[in-house]
Amino acid sequence: MQHRKIAFIGAGNMTRSIISGLVNNDYPAHLITASNPSIGKLSALQADFGINITQENTEAVNAADVIVLAVKPQLMEQVCGKLTQGQNLSGKLFVSIAAGITTSRLQQMLGGDFAIVRTMPNTPSALGKGMTGLFADTNVGDSDKKYAADLMNQIGAIAWVEKESMIDGVIAAAGSSPAYFFLFLEAMQKESERQGFDHQTARLMVQQAMLGAAEMVCHNPHLELSELRTQVTSKGGTTAKAIESFQQQGIEQVVANAMQAAVKRAEEMAQQF
Repeated sequence: MQHRKIAFIGAGNMTRSIISGLVNNDYPAHLITASNPSIGKLSALQADFGINITQENTEAVNAADVIVLAVKPQLMEQVCGKLTQGQNLSGKLFVSIAAGITTSRLQQMLGGDFAIVRTMPNTPSALGKGMTGLFADTNVGDSDKKYAADLMNQIGAIAWVEKESMIDGVIAAAGSSPAYFFLFLEAMQKESERQGFDHQTARLMVQQAMLGAAEMVCHNPHLELSELRTQVTSKGGTTAKAIESFQQQGIEQVVANAMQAAVKRAEEMAQQF
């Protein structure tokens, strides 16, 4: 990975996850700066990773080649407005991890025509098991695109999208989906408890089953998901009856409706900023 001077504007969980991945993969800590209004999270980042910290965004930006915009969407316009005051931002790569803000809107906020990569990571990124969608605007060259890819690879797998609107599909399939799985596990745990298992045992059974199933998917990329399902489903057996019940109740349409609802909400949110 290229070693550029990088500034993180915002010191939340995603910033911590990315910095952890960088430093643990031998990215020079002295090239990393984090900025945040309050000192608490900054001090923890400096103590854990040996990076530079500041409470002044402009100080962080001035020294950086790459700027990671990691603030809440509702604060982005205010933050970007202050970054542009008396600053020369030309030639810098911007990487946004803020949900709902398009690259064209970021250009407006920054008041220029910059290289911007928009990303959509998910919460498992905190464990280095994330899934991030990326979109590069037309100002992003190959070198910057590779840097952005390497950056987000620090927290998991990545997928580029050709059209920015497809980021909403990334949200539906990866950004929001950990919650879908948690909901499914929650329902399984409750039913296991109704069948007589204690809370802890029910939790252990369903979480280990999900972990094992995910590992089987990852270790068998040559097999379709439908084939993996078929391998577990003996004709006339218990699994077949459970699958039949799911299908009779329209699980595919339920999932499709949920994902479409997530996309619709993402589109609505983009209009708010």
